[in-house]
Amino acid sequence: MSSNDSATARAAASLRQAQEGAVTVGTGPLGIDDVVAVARHGATVVLDPAALDGVAASRAIVEGLAADPEPHYGISTGFGALATTFIAEDRRAQLQASLVRSHAAGSGAEVETEVVRALMLLRLSTLMTGRTGVRRETAETYAAILNAGITPVVREYGSLGCSGDLAPLAHCALVAMGEGEVRVANGSTDPVTDAASALAAAGITPLRLAEKEGLALINGTDGTLGMLALAIDDLRMLLTTADIAAAMSVEGLMGTDAVFAADLHALRPQRGQAVSASNLRRLLADSPIVASHKGPECTRVQDAYSLRCAPQVHGAARDTVAHAASVADAELASAVDNPVLTLDGRVESNGNFHGAPVAYVLDFLAIAVADVASMSERRTDRFLDRARNQGLPPFLAHEVGVDSGLMIAQYTAAGIVSELKRLAVPASVDSIPSSAMQEDHVSMGWAAARKLRRSIDGLSRVLAIEVMTAARGLALRAPLEPGPATGAVVSLVAEVGAVPGPDRFLSPEIEAISDMVARGGVVAAAMSGAGALD
Repeated sequence: MSSNDSATARAAASLRQAQEGAVTVGTGPLGIDDVVAVARHGATVVLDPAALDGVAASRAIVEGLAADPEPHYGISTGFGALATTFIAEDRRAQLQASLVRSHAAGSGAEVETEVVRALMLLRLSTLMTGRTGVRRETAETYAAILNAGITPVVREYGSLGCSGDLAPLAHCALVAMGEGEVRVANGSTDPVTDAASALAAAGITPLRLAEKEGLALINGTDGTLGMLALAIDDLRMLLTTADIAAAMSVEGLMGTDAVFAADLHALRPQRGQAVSASNLRRLLADSPIVASHKGPECTRVQDAYSLRCAPQVHGAARDTVAHAASVADAELASAVDNPVLTLDGRVESNGNFHGAPVAYVLDFLAIAVADVASMSERRTDRFLDRARNQGLPPFLAHEVGVDSGLMIAQYTAAGIVSELKRLAVPASVDSIPSSAMQEDHVSMGWAAARKLRRSIDGLSRVLAIEVMTAARGLALRAPLEPGPATGAVVSLVAEVGAVPGPDRFLSPEIEAISDMVARGGVVAAAMSGAGALD
């Protein structure tokens, strides 16, 4: 979809795809929506028969090379620093199994189910290109595991983002062999079980890996790419939410919408900026509060930067997401393996497994996330300062001096923003050598993706606190009423008790609104009053 499609439309498309149809995996590229449909919404995977024929044809090439007395890397040799060691034919199956077992060396907390499903789908997509030399039953087994709702237990640490996401992918390959641990989608109170039992219950025969297959199953940046695809999906929704939160703050702080005029933004033709300005115009249209101070009696000349420059900052973040999506699209069209079977039948070593292209944009996104959250927190803070909030009570408190109002909610936002600034430090510049100096420069893309996931969670919470604060500020402007779009959001957050009144336990309200933000509820509410938003 184009960058101008609404965030809600994109999310709905992925969910609809999961509910109404399957994602077909063949030689062509998957889309970001395909990844989201399978990873988040459990869409069924179907393998293209013609592509499976291509997989079988490339396998025949590998089997021919396996019979050759001359060594071929990854087929009849060891791996990495042991690439010059010839392996006898009767030991090659053991070689592949040993590779997977030894590389399944992850540690730490479990990786989220959606990330593991994305990882497996993307490795399957590469297998189906016919450029890896695996057997068709290997591809079929990966599809069967996904469709059975079996999720390998993958640990957070283990990938350096070069030679692929080795440990995470190895944990998945181990499960396909009938070893390791999995979680199963069966509603059990104890969903962690051994892979052999889960595969047997699903009628899936464990793989006995043949030449090159172990290498083909672990040599890709699929986990890093999967997390990028999921992050793009999240950020498309959250940046629309940021526009909504900014509009509520502009309105509640008695700011002007004149600075969002289309002709002003045409003077600086940045694409994302124009989109955010357009959203703000629609969100503030027909607002009685905005109309109440448009006359000559209003002496305010300019709003603070956190209000006036929202389209410039949100728009820059949108453009960063668009760039990241272009990189993701190229990666989704890639066949990453080493060695790889070329279209003319050669088996060639290469460096396409290096995760730098993905790692860089993951770091770029973390910077954008931190800045959008920082601006949001500044708008929240303005609401609480009676010197800057245009006549509202200090901290939006019910009984000033007795109640603290939203004082500490702003502390929470500030603490998150501080962490987001630390998470914006790039991982991709922190290469560390490995494999006896054979792998002497790595991307750290997996680490960049992991910290971006935490950053995105933080952004959703900071925006939720702004939405909650702005909603209270707008309610306190009564009898003046907010516009249709922002008013719909005020009504939505009121459903969880986020209304003006005496001090109360705020954490549940923050969590509830954070959930609304993350699930797209705030966007949906605003669109009910403003129409489609980009």
